[in-house]
Amino acid sequence: MADISRRQLFGFGAAAVGGAGLGLGAGVVIARPAGAEQISETVLFHGDHQAGIETPPQAHTTFVGLDLVPGADRAALVRLMRVWTDDASRLTEGRGALADTEPDLATAPARLTVTIGFGPGVFRAAGLEDRRPSWCNPLPPFEIDRLEERWNDGDLLLQVGSDDPVSVVHALRVLLKNARNTATIRWVQRGFRRARGSEPEGTTMRNLMGQVDGTINPRAGSDDFARVVWNDGVEQPWMAGGTSVVIRRIRLDLDGWDELDRPGRDEVMGRRMSDGAPLTGESEFDVPDFDAVGPGGLKIIPEFSHIARARPLAPRERFLRRGYNYDEAPDGIGVSDSGLIFVAYQADVDVQYLPVQRRLAEADMFNQWSTPIGSAVFAIPPGCREGEYLGEGLLG
Repeated sequence: MADISRRQLFGFGAAAVGGAGLGLGAGVVIARPAGAEQISETVLFHGDHQAGIETPPQAHTTFVGLDLVPGADRAALVRLMRVWTDDASRLTEGRGALADTEPDLATAPARLTVTIGFGPGVFRAAGLEDRRPSWCNPLPPFEIDRLEERWNDGDLLLQVGSDDPVSVVHALRVLLKNARNTATIRWVQRGFRRARGSEPEGTTMRNLMGQVDGTINPRAGSDDFARVVWNDGVEQPWMAGGTSVVIRRIRLDLDGWDELDRPGRDEVMGRRMSDGAPLTGESEFDVPDFDAVGPGGLKIIPEFSHIARARPLAPRERFLRRGYNYDEAPDGIGVSDSGLIFVAYQADVDVQYLPVQRRLAEADMFNQWSTPIGSAVFAIPPGCREGEYLGEGLLG
């Protein structure tokens, strides 16, 4: 796509995308010098599935929820998705996007991925309500929720991850500049994990409470992963190869957690804090024995511990769990305002995620120290081939 057609597509000229800086940036792709060594890893953008889901999680991921502007319709969404697809494919390769005013910031993608999702508002705006998956709705209310409007819902989702925070910030700026005629930012959630290389590959992350978080997950690349995560397209054919995502922002009471001793923490979670092993096991990946009892006749893993409430009670009650820490400026009351951006990917929210969340909301001891303050659900369309755009199966 030529740069002039791109600007005409959105109806803005040089002044709208940065004025004087366009003289160098617009239409100029700064290529890597011939013979230069490639030291920053890349993740393929094109494929059957969007990257950023089966991809091993990066150290930094930002989630952005956007609202469509009044009057945005199917044609506007097609234009946006064409541009976002082109931008994302270039940026993830380590190339500056078209009209990129800072292309030098794109040269170290560090496993950059861009993942795009559709909220319920996309289907309304595009006149495609009949093609909205039945599970693509806000979650029902739970008694434990203390949801704040500033963290909820959204028409569009941008999920941008990389091992380099500069790459995340640059990619988001490029993508959001090109969306401003179609959508406005509703919320931004920045998450982080351990820096890559600080622990062996495959180490389960720890959240800011010190817990090993995310032990039980389907293995990437396996048939099990495909069954759990990727939609089969039976209900909505355009969703085949896509998935759903639930994003829950959970405030953690670190100050209150500090007052609980180590044995108490182990009982709350049903796992040892030291190594993540279930209380009935020796290592993190041992299968918990929920029927085992101790000398006093009480169950070794308490009935209301976190892992007891979160375990699947039916074959389909499984999903891909991803956690990202967040840490904001304290509100003046405690030492910290910290928490977890909990992300779950699954083929069907209603069948896989909701039954587990209901049990957690009803009687999880961990609820005393964790409070959901944000909630959003998005449909993640399948990936695309070169020459196609993300969401083409729905919008095309």
